[in-house]
Amino acid sequence: MTRIDDTPPAWDERAQLTSFLDYARGTAHAKCDGVSTENARKALLPGSPLMTMSGVINHLRWVEYYWFHVVFLGEEDQGPWTDEDPDREMRIAVDFPLAQLLAEYAEQAAHHRELVAGTSLDEHARRAVRNGVHVDLRWILLHLTEETARHNGHLDILREMLDGTTG
Repeated sequence: MTRIDDTPPAWDERAQLTSFLDYARGTAHAKCDGVSTENARKALLPGSPLMTMSGVINHLRWVEYYWFHVVFLGEEDQGPWTDEDPDREMRIAVDFPLAQLLAEYAEQAAHHRELVAGTSLDEHARRAVRNGVHVDLRWILLHLTEETARHNGHLDILREMLDGTTG
């Protein structure tokens, strides 16, 4: 797997926050290096039928969309989930090639990098989160880093189960 560098290009808060999110994103991509679309669609954990490599990547893509577009910018939610199927982004991921899911995730991350670069870390989200608080951009970056890193652990497990690759 390709090693991704987590050292920021500068030591200011923004550079550190965005470097760690990019590191987590890059790690998710690296975990998928060399995985076939067929293998990426396999649900290997008996108690988690939606836990596929494709599902995790699609989930990460849509989680970023939700936090940046729906919560932070206040846009209308155009995500794939529904009230009847709240995990739909993981379910439908198996209908797309892994390379497409990774490309969409990377493209969206590039767009979000631009958004973050031009916005104060102190700016608050237009929509409140479940406890009524309007989180700031800093919190969203930290939350997405945590979310992505946690799911990288799932990708680790799935990859090792698929072909023994670790690291």
